[in-house]
Amino acid sequence: MSDLEFTPNEPSKDSSSVIELGAPELASETRETHADAPGLASETWETHTGAPGPSPLGTGESSSASAIDEPLIFTYAQPTPPPPSRIPHLGHLALLLAFLLFGFLCMGVSMGIGLLVHFEGVTNLDQIKNHLTYLLGSEAILYLVTFALSFFIFPLFWQKSFFAGIHWRGRAALYKSWLLAVIAGGCFMLALLVEALTSNQKHAPIEDLFRTPSAAWTMFFFGVTLAPFFEEIAFRGFLLPTLATAWDWIFEKSEGKARLPLDENGHPQWSVAAMVIAAIPTSLLFALVHVDQQGRTLGPFLLLITVSLILCAVRLKLRSVAASTLVHSCYNFLIFSTMLIGTGGFQHLDKM
Repeated sequence: MSDLEFTPNEPSKDSSSVIELGAPELASETRETHADAPGLASETWETHTGAPGPSPLGTGESSSASAIDEPLIFTYAQPTPPPPSRIPHLGHLALLLAFLLFGFLCMGVSMGIGLLVHFEGVTNLDQIKNHLTYLLGSEAILYLVTFALSFFIFPLFWQKSFFAGIHWRGRAALYKSWLLAVIAGGCFMLALLVEALTSNQKHAPIEDLFRTPSAAWTMFFFGVTLAPFFEEIAFRGFLLPTLATAWDWIFEKSEGKARLPLDENGHPQWSVAAMVIAAIPTSLLFALVHVDQQGRTLGPFLLLITVSLILCAVRLKLRSVAASTLVHSCYNFLIFSTMLIGTGGFQHLDKM
């Protein structure tokens, strides 16, 4: 047979050699392709875990064990957020005192201007002491300046409205209005008892302001509306809760106790000891502010402390500054109403 002829039943040696030589090349390429896969898997594993190491998709017992041991997702502990701030606290009280100082400055400037222009014929400081317009006008300036600054600035720190921050809660006061009226009546009866026991004491300076019917009616209005509103915000809206929070904070730090959580309205809760201890200095300061009006006598001074303690109890029990304000206003209303009746509608002021 010729060398050029090809027999299909007998494979050619050249052909076989081509296959034999070509197969290893193909296999090598295949191995190289598969060899690249673990590298990709390893890169993917490193991307998700952030840690180098053998791929869980690799072969061998060590790779399988490492895949089982190492978690697919790593969790990182988030820092515990600080507990919400108890409002108001000592920092807020210090800011309120700064506002009060600015209010006193405005009050002094206004009185100085009045003296310079001889407003209502007043030319010296001695005349101001018993001049109703100057006394109530300057006090109103103090209240309004302090309140205006507090109303607009404190919400920037609290992230809530001013009345929400001081725990006003007007609805709670309205819901218990009948009870609050009874409490105010009890305070009034206590005042009548103290007056009966101290009737021989000296004349109260506040009575000198009731010189004319118009002055008496002005005092009536001021004592029932503005005075209770601003005084309760200062004493039982700021001072009382600040002292209670400070006492609990000291106890928590010294004893290592956990702080009480905020209530459902976001207001702080205090221990019984903190509330009792905070009410005492609040009431003492409240009485000292008013003692000059009563002639610095013991009976009225003790009465003021007792009434203030009752107001503190109402505010703490109902968790409402509006409640103590309502009691305060009703108490003053009953006091002035007695004077109104006793003088025939402020027509016979000599009977006071």
